[in-house]
Amino acid sequence: MHYLTAHMSAPKKKAARAPKKKALVPRPAFDPEQRVVAITGAYSFIGAELIKRLERDRRFYKVLAVDVRKPTFPMNKTQFHKVDLTLPTADAELAAIWRREGVDTVVHAAYLSSPTHATSWAHELESIGTMHVLNACAECQVRKLVVWSQTVVYGAHPLNPNFLVEEHELRGDKSKSRFVRDKVEAERQVRRFRHENPDSIVTVLRTAATLGPTIRNFATRFFSRAMAPTLMGYDPLMQFVHERDVVDAFVLAVTGDHPGDFNIVGDGVLPYSTILAMMGKLPLPMPHFLAFPLSQALWATQVFDSPPNFLDFLRFLCVADGDKARRVMGFQPRYDVKAIIEDFLGLPAKVESASGLDAAEVVEGGV
Repeated sequence: MHYLTAHMSAPKKKAARAPKKKALVPRPAFDPEQRVVAITGAYSFIGAELIKRLERDRRFYKVLAVDVRKPTFPMNKTQFHKVDLTLPTADAELAAIWRREGVDTVVHAAYLSSPTHATSWAHELESIGTMHVLNACAECQVRKLVVWSQTVVYGAHPLNPNFLVEEHELRGDKSKSRFVRDKVEAERQVRRFRHENPDSIVTVLRTAATLGPTIRNFATRFFSRAMAPTLMGYDPLMQFVHERDVVDAFVLAVTGDHPGDFNIVGDGVLPYSTILAMMGKLPLPMPHFLAFPLSQALWATQVFDSPPNFLDFLRFLCVADGDKARRVMGFQPRYDVKAIIEDFLGLPAKVESASGLDAAEVVEGGV
C-alpha cells in the first residue's frame, strides 16, 4: 500500500458530502513557462514517478508533494507538505498551501492501488479525502485538476460490451467491493465539481490493471503467485497497461489541456487462460459455488489478499476502449499486452516509441 501506510487506525466513518462552498480567492495569473503543480499521494508510484518527470521539465517552476510520507528520492524544485487527507482540517490546510504557492494544477493520485481490510480508513482516504481536495481546488480556483481512477469502476458484468467507452455506466457502484465503490463515489464527486466549476479543466484518467517491473499493486501480487484460480466455464478477455505508459498519460494530462474522462489501456487483449500460460502459472479450476466461500474464508483470515468479489473479474468482461485517449490526448502506449507481460516477467520486450514525448524521455524510459 503506497499512501498513508502509517495511518491505519480509522477515524469514525462519515458519509461523503458535496464540496462545500467557500469564499473564492482570485486565481493567480497563469504563466505556461512557470507552472506550479501540486500532487497528492506523492509517495505512491504514480505520484513519485510524475514528480521525477516534472523535476526534469523546465516548464514547471515548482512541484508540491502532498502526502503523510516524504518521497525518498532526491528532489530539487519539489517541496514536501505533510497533509493527512482524512483529517477534518485537510481542505483548509491544502487551500492555504496552494494559495500561498500559486498552484495552477492539482494532480489527485491519493487512492489505494490494492484492496485493504481497513475499509473504514480506506473510505476516509478516498471518499472524504477527495472531498477535501475538491474543496481546496474550488476555493483556490485551480486552473486544472487531474484525477486518477481505474477501469474497475465499470464493474465486471455479464451485460458489458466487448469494449467499454468512457460514457458507459459505472456499474462498480453496485459491486460488493468497497474498494471499487469508493472509487465510483470519488468519481461522482469529481463530476459534481466539474459541473460547478466550469472554468477549471478537469481530467480523469481511468487506468487498466497496471503491470511492470517496479510497481507493486493488486495485479502484480496476483500474477506473482505460482498458482492462479480459474472459474470453470469462464475465460474472460483481460487487458493491462504498462507502468511507464501510465506515467506518460499523466504527463500528457498535466502538460496539455484535455478535459474529460479517458481510459488509459495498453494495446490488445488476451483470454485469462492465455495470460496464465504465458506467465507459466498453474491454473486452479474451481466451480463457482465453491470458489466464492473459499475465497471469503481466505480473505477473512488474511491468508489471501484477493477479496471474494474480485472473482467476478475472472467471470465477466471489464475491458475498456482506449481510442478516446489516443485521439484526444495523443496517448500512444509503448507496450502492447504481450510486451507488458514480458517486461513484467523480466523478459526482453519489444517497445514502441511513444508519441507526444521527446526522444530523451523515450530513451530514459520515463522513470
